[in-house]
Amino acid sequence: MSLFGKKSISGLESVASKKGGKKKIIFIVLGILLLIGGVIFWKTGGLLNKISTQGGIFSSIAKSLPGVENNLKGEKEGRINILLLGMRGENVPGGGTLADTIMVASIKPADNKVAFLSIPRDLYVDNPNLGAKSKINAVYALGQQDGKNAGISSMKEVVGKIVGQEIHYAVVINFKGFTDLIDAVGGIEVNLEKPFEEAMQFNEEKVCDSYTFTKSTGNFEYKYHTRKDGSKYIAATYKLCTNPNVECGGDFKLPAGTQTLSGEKALCYARSRVTSSDFQRARRQQMIIQKIKEKAVSIGTLTDFEKISAVFNALGDNLKTDLALWEMKKLYELEKNMQSPEIIQKVLENSQEGFLYNPPETKEAGYILLPIGDNYGTISQMFDGIFPVTAATNGKDE
Repeated sequence: MSLFGKKSISGLESVASKKGGKKKIIFIVLGILLLIGGVIFWKTGGLLNKISTQGGIFSSIAKSLPGVENNLKGEKEGRINILLLGMRGENVPGGGTLADTIMVASIKPADNKVAFLSIPRDLYVDNPNLGAKSKINAVYALGQQDGKNAGISSMKEVVGKIVGQEIHYAVVINFKGFTDLIDAVGGIEVNLEKPFEEAMQFNEEKVCDSYTFTKSTGNFEYKYHTRKDGSKYIAATYKLCTNPNVECGGDFKLPAGTQTLSGEKALCYARSRVTSSDFQRARRQQMIIQKIKEKAVSIGTLTDFEKISAVFNALGDNLKTDLALWEMKKLYELEKNMQSPEIIQKVLENSQEGFLYNPPETKEAGYILLPIGDNYGTISQMFDGIFPVTAATNGKDE
């Protein structure tokens, strides 16, 4: 009897031990899952707070709940306007937060169409951060001065007046973010009909300074003033220098044909303008953005965890937006459902068809561009009708 009892007790202890072991394993697994979830949540929240002026991961989760309205701005009207800004980056010599790229992407999900409109950085506008006129590329920079953090809102305001429509969202990326993003998706493929070369811009002479252009060339720039009798005299002489840290190899070249560009090469290609023009550069930038999008949403990228992780890491310190997390997700879903959308591309330039002209240079403003007619009426009209009418809309581009 006693032996039987001992065996029974031993058996019960064994069963209890096994059950306890299973529970322990379950708790360990749950702990690991919670830890992983917490890390992901922390990383997502931390990243969101870095890149989004809206922050608020909890509000984004609330917007994802069933029954909660989560329409994007402009979605009900059928057209979403997003401002894209590119620049060197905060505290980076040679431009900093002056906008090097200014582009509006207008999306019509129901019509499967996307339009890009590039605005040149020399467009002379009313700068709300200055209380006076300036080139448009200075609007964001002045909006960020002294911790104001008004760069995005002021650029949206100014661009909205130019195109005659509300700019719903904005995305700002610096050069490092641009290069890291392209490298994270494995580069972008381009096909050039002929070789490309920018022999001047990246080794260009500028007035010597203490930060960037420090290598003297022995050349000078002269500023002339005009006397009352019409004769001119040299009022100032400036030494000219080049940047000793030559960018893009100094003489940037790409061969003809199909090739994959790294982030650095794509950036050099996107920035090149002196040998061609600001307007041709804008067209190249539109093409590159399309290539990035095609690569970023490709099956290979979306199913590759390492690439996705690299993309997120690239964005962390190098991108700002006023899209909340749930809006990013909704926008991604809308774009993913657009099958091979029709792309419309337009560049504002100094021609009758480009809606701009350049007046004589002045001492105060230098080279600037103004809208033909000195108002934005024709530009707004063009932007309103930028999407071609199709039979599907019964002759109405709604």
